[in-house]
Parts: sequence; C-alpha cells; structure tokens
Amino acid sequence: MRPAALLFLLTLPAFAAAQETPKGARYEFRKDHDPDGIGKFYMGREIAHVMSHLGANWLERPEREKEEHVSKLLPPLNIKPGDVVVDLGAGSGYYTFKLAEIVGNKGKVYAVDIQPEMLAIIRSRMKNKKVENIQLVRATESDPKLPENSIDLIFMVDVYHELSQPYEVTEAMVKALKPGGRLVFVEFRLEDDGVPIKRLHRMSQKQVEKEMRPFPLRHRETLGHLPWQHVIIYDKVGMCEIPPPMKEKE
Repeated sequence: MRPAALLFLLTLPAFAAAQETPKGARYEFRKDHDPDGIGKFYMGREIAHVMSHLGANWLERPEREKEEHVSKLLPPLNIKPGDVVVDLGAGSGYYTFKLAEIVGNKGKVYAVDIQPEMLAIIRSRMKNKKVENIQLVRATESDPKLPENSIDLIFMVDVYHELSQPYEVTEAMVKALKPGGRLVFVEFRLEDDGVPIKRLHRMSQKQVEKEMRPFPLRHRETLGHLPWQHVIIYDKVGMCEIPPPMKEKE
C-alpha cells in the first residue's frame, strides 16, 4: 500500500450511527454507506472520517514534498506580512509554521483544530521554535470559534471533506472573513483517478462549487499546479446575511 493511502486508515470513530433523516433536513443519514465515511451526506456527498492525531507523523513525512510539491502551494496565494490567516484543521502544524513565517510578527495565524492532541503538538513546537504569532483555537464540529470580520485568508488543506457540519462551519468562516477575504480549499482531485487517495478523501471542483453556492462567496480561481491537489479559491463578496441552502434543481 502506498504511504498516501495509509493516512486514512487512522481515523476517528464514526460521527453517529445511521438514523432516519427528517423530511427537509439539511443532512441525510444512510445505513448503507462507504466504510470510509460516517454515513452522513451533504448535497449528495458522504462526509469522510476525520484523521486521528495518531496519523500526525504522516503529515510530517519527509516524502511529502516529493509527492505533493508542498513548497509550491503557498507562493501563488500571495499572503503578505501582517496578514491574519487561519489554518483550519491545522493538524500537527505542518503549514501553520510556514504561514507564521510569511505573515511575520505583525501578522497572526490562528491554528484551529478539534483535537486537543493536535493542538498540543503545535504548542510544543511553538515553544521549541520560540514562535509567538500563532494562536491556538480548539474548535467544535460546528464552530471554528473565529472573530468576525477579521480574517484575510482561511486555509484548509485536505480538511473540508471531513467536516461533519460543513454548512455551519462554512457559515462561521464566511462571517470571520473580512470583505474580500479569501477562503482556500486544497483538496485531492476526485476528477483524477491517478491520485492515490481514497475516494471520500477527495473532492471535485464541481462539488465544492455546489456547496459554496448558498454563501456570499465568489469563485476567484482554481490553481492546478500541484500533482495531486487542486487549490480552489473564493472571495467573500459582502456583508449580506447568509441565505438558507438553495434547493437542488430537479
């Protein structure tokens, strides 16, 4: 088995046992589903298991640069010194510290995760590296706990597809962004069968666009410069209230 495939064997327990879905509910629950998912569906997509902190070493593996070209991910985002950035689903902090170096002492990085064990790894690394511009945030499944209208960029690397409450978290992220702030999805490409990652841990651009449609966001661009992942970028377009989800066309 290739190293990239091993990651998703280290997952947290299922979100909940399958249950009957109330009519008109935002989410659907199915008893028969992919074993890599939690049996909960949003806009036709099954939500994947969250990677456990037991897989933290995989995030720091030395071959990650060769496989994902991680050094090429951040430069096109044009993050500036002084920016306020969120690493949502920060994990072991692999990108958190890269972001902290870019924004500098006048900027800030919120390292957000639902697992205290992951945040403890980052806290230890902050102490060892004497980094002071990172703020740790323990999120809940529905709330990233970010200050409103204060964030320049929210960055998610292989995270969004695991959110058990994607609508609620996206709603909170949009509120946290400044007008014109960017929401960045880095997801393994579902469109590419050559990507050696399990299906539920990949997302298509079409699905991301579908799930962002209810929100005051504008698709800015999609970058395809990485070997396995696409980088899908949205802008917050204003301060308007977030409407309820649009009904799918028949």
